[in-house]
Amino acid sequence: MAAARSSQGAAGVGAAKGGTRSGGSGRMTGSVRAVGRALHFPVTGTARGIRKATHAHGAGESGLGKLIELHAVNGAGDVMITVALASTVFFSVPTDEARGRVALYLAITMAPFTVLAPVIGPLLDRLPHGRRAAMAGAMFARALLALLLSGAVVTGSLELYPAALGVLVASRSYGVVRSAVVPRLLPPRFSLVKANSRVTLGGLLATGVAAPIGAGLQALGPRYPLYGAFVIFIAGTFLSFTLPPKVDSAKGEDRALLVADEEHLHGPQLIRDKLRRPGLRTVGTAVTHALGANAALRCLSGFLIFFLAFLLREHPLTGESAAVSLGIVGVSAGAGNALGTAVGAWLKSRAPEIIIVTVVAGVLGAAITAALFFGAFLVACLTAVAGFSQALAKLSLDALIQRDVPELVRTSAFARSETLLQVAWVFGGAIGIVLPLNGTLGLSVAAAIVAVGWLTTVRGLLGAARRGGPARSRVA
Repeated sequence: MAAARSSQGAAGVGAAKGGTRSGGSGRMTGSVRAVGRALHFPVTGTARGIRKATHAHGAGESGLGKLIELHAVNGAGDVMITVALASTVFFSVPTDEARGRVALYLAITMAPFTVLAPVIGPLLDRLPHGRRAAMAGAMFARALLALLLSGAVVTGSLELYPAALGVLVASRSYGVVRSAVVPRLLPPRFSLVKANSRVTLGGLLATGVAAPIGAGLQALGPRYPLYGAFVIFIAGTFLSFTLPPKVDSAKGEDRALLVADEEHLHGPQLIRDKLRRPGLRTVGTAVTHALGANAALRCLSGFLIFFLAFLLREHPLTGESAAVSLGIVGVSAGAGNALGTAVGAWLKSRAPEIIIVTVVAGVLGAAITAALFFGAFLVACLTAVAGFSQALAKLSLDALIQRDVPELVRTSAFARSETLLQVAWVFGGAIGIVLPLNGTLGLSVAAAIVAVGWLTTVRGLLGAARRGGPARSRVA
């Protein structure tokens, strides 16, 4: 009996020790898990927050949330390439040489693009059943071109320019397809303007986050931002295929003509009879005038980007370095653009013609004021007003297309309008490069660009506002 009790006591002590060891091990495991959760929370918590924001108000169920995330990836990748090219073509050489290199860049990349751009929309019109594949292809092409550019930015070889042209074409192709996809992903009770503003805002926020990251990678070497772009675009390639299959549907769609002459105002049947080309519809006078006003603002954007980039490098804002001056102007433009996008979502589609007339008049006034009293503060104000007006005018154009263009050809109208706006941006950039670096002269030219766009469209827009527009159903 003594032996048995001794054995039982020993077993009890051992069990107690084992329990202590087990409890200690459990506490250690729990601590490790807690530390792991704490380390992962900034990433997982941020990801959950982003997903909650992008998928709010039915955007998750309709698929719009995934498009917002894809556009954010697109914006982040593009800004990485922009940082690398700007540092190579612009900042790495003296101003006079930089102007020549940027002019060469425009001649080799932008000039062919102005020829290719009008072709991109019609070509993509023929691929309505492959939109996800087209967006993935645009992402994958830029990923490969980023790798090609990573070698060219170090050696300075001429392959930099055709590769940059390829990036530009792929980026524009993505934009055209995205414009056609948005109407297919509208949540219930969502206007097209609100959906576009959410997508645009997602891209702007991603650009703002990726820009300093790209600058940090640039400090390590000129090829590192391009490596970052490669990774981002590869992720975008896979993300493109997560969009709902309905974006590949072309049910109820046809191609549009961006004209509003008398011959096309009689409806599709007359066009079928005369041109033997079914499905062509007018986009309406309000849309064409709004497109003209937006083209003036986009031309102004291209002009200010290139002109101020060289002007502020040679003549920085008072008391600031060239880099800080460019940063102030860039932040002002970005803040104005983001504010315009937010205001556009709030205004929805209220009197879009009046909004366009008002914001273009505001830009014209700001440009004239900045030209007469040239100074740091007024230049920053002009870029902010230009960014705000461009965003709000574009959303108003979207509202007019949604209101006045038949559902049959609406996606095509979006694609072709985007192409024309890109060509206007290229034209404005070319003017900004060749103009002498005189602030008053440059901003006077900027005011003239806006004045031409405003004066040629204001009467038509006000007339369209008085007549009103037919209420049309949204794209399902």
